[in-house]
Amino acid sequence: MAKQGQTDRDREPTGLDSKGLEGLTAAVNQATTSAPPGRKGLPPVHLWNPPFCGDLDMRIASDGTWFYMGTPIGRPALVRLFSTILKREDGKHFLVTPVEKVGIRVDDAPFLAVEMQKQQDNRGRLLRFRTNVDDWVDCEKGHGLRFEVAADGGLTPYLHVRADLWAKVTRALYYDLVDMGEERMIDGRQMFGVESGGEFFAMADAKQVRDAL
Repeated sequence: MAKQGQTDRDREPTGLDSKGLEGLTAAVNQATTSAPPGRKGLPPVHLWNPPFCGDLDMRIASDGTWFYMGTPIGRPALVRLFSTILKREDGKHFLVTPVEKVGIRVDDAPFLAVEMQKQQDNRGRLLRFRTNVDDWVDCEKGHGLRFEVAADGGLTPYLHVRADLWAKVTRALYYDLVDMGEERMIDGRQMFGVESGGEFFAMADAKQVRDAL
């Protein structure tokens, strides 16, 4: 781990970092292929609690681009592989194998929700989202939407993917959500939001939304 005052470039490399990108890929491949599948076939990172080995020079930008040593990782399959061993603890993101845990930087959310499908089931409308690493997530209880006020005063939606990992919903999909939104009384307050999977996900106070339109 970098000492106070050190930059990522100056710090001593971790065990995974010193392997370089190809070595890191091999280590992650070994960890994921040798482990029994967890939730939805993913490695059981929730069961892995290895020692912390420092911070890795890896960053996920707010647009979903992954960087290693300052260079974008241009191989989608590699990004997908790394995404399967992501873990979040105490507000910080890590890559975890059974033997090592290294910290990475995430500018906003680790995933992007880039596609949405509208379906119907016995609960009514079901929204399904595809992330930038090709995970499909049904928007329902346990995988809900939350809305945060953005710097420009608008709203930014986030979808719960798994554990404490979230996907930022793209602006285009946000407008689609607004188009299908409706008003409902929630705890005595008129709210504007969207329904999916039998749940109502409130965006904002209905009057504020009307005044903004």
